[in-house]
Amino acid sequence: MTGAPLPGRIFQGIPRFFHELYRELDEQGRSYTPLCQDKTRLLLLSGAEKAFWVQNIWLNPFKFEFDTISEAANALRNIQRNWAPVLFTQFRRGALIQEKLPALPDRKRPFPWKAPDTPMGCWTLLDERTLVASPCCTSAFPGGIIEFEENKTDPPSRAYLKLWEALSLAGTWPQKGERCIDAGASPGGWSWALSELGAQVLAIDRAPPEGRILDRAGVEYLKHDAFTLRPEDLGKTGWVFSDVICYPPRLYAWIEAWLASGLCKKFVCTIKMQGPSDNESVRRFAGIPGSRVVHLHHNKHELTWFLV
Repeated sequence: MTGAPLPGRIFQGIPRFFHELYRELDEQGRSYTPLCQDKTRLLLLSGAEKAFWVQNIWLNPFKFEFDTISEAANALRNIQRNWAPVLFTQFRRGALIQEKLPALPDRKRPFPWKAPDTPMGCWTLLDERTLVASPCCTSAFPGGIIEFEENKTDPPSRAYLKLWEALSLAGTWPQKGERCIDAGASPGGWSWALSELGAQVLAIDRAPPEGRILDRAGVEYLKHDAFTLRPEDLGKTGWVFSDVICYPPRLYAWIEAWLASGLCKKFVCTIKMQGPSDNESVRRFAGIPGSRVVHLHHNKHELTWFLV
């Protein structure tokens, strides 16, 4: 059973940032069809173009009419094992269907952890007898959401969670002794996460990270505006990281210099928005060969670009 294929892909919006998805689609002149009553969470779009302000994209959606809860669950189970519900109505009926599917791991993940290769499907109910699902999505996490085992004592902020998420998606991370540049390091959340991996960290910022971060083995501090330093000033490095609050074009110019220098080949950077999103700059980042731009579960009004 595959049901009736839907013409296109389903874009799953991000709570609090639905307006950014609408703005992105309007800039591209793309039309869409809301699938749910609140007209925000799930949008059906034709074509294979991407969007960045999404929590998840359902790649092969279909619609299935069913009579019983068992029939709906069997239809999904016959396709594959892993299914995550994304419900906006019929919550009780949806819970009964999910109970009949193989359980998904609900524990929080330790880091390092690599996103699995097995497909993660998503499904929802439009009404009590209509199911929409996709066996393959852009996110390997249930509904596009991952939760980590947090360290609530050592890091000075929760910013390290988005770094963990980006590295989990990338499937690789700095190794022990590998040199890393952390631009905009203060108060030190990313430097903490990198030093936990055993990396050698050069933390660059006009304000120093917290003292407990500077006391960690392998962390060196340079008081400077990172973007006024040329790659040749800093030398060859394994990774460049940036969580700097700045306008996206400034970050892009700095990364462009790094790419031209050949002194680093692995990057993770936060593209922070100040006011309306700068989607033109986002598309420039996405156009860098081999790279990705995503909105992480732990991102705020920002996107993450990485090249590994």
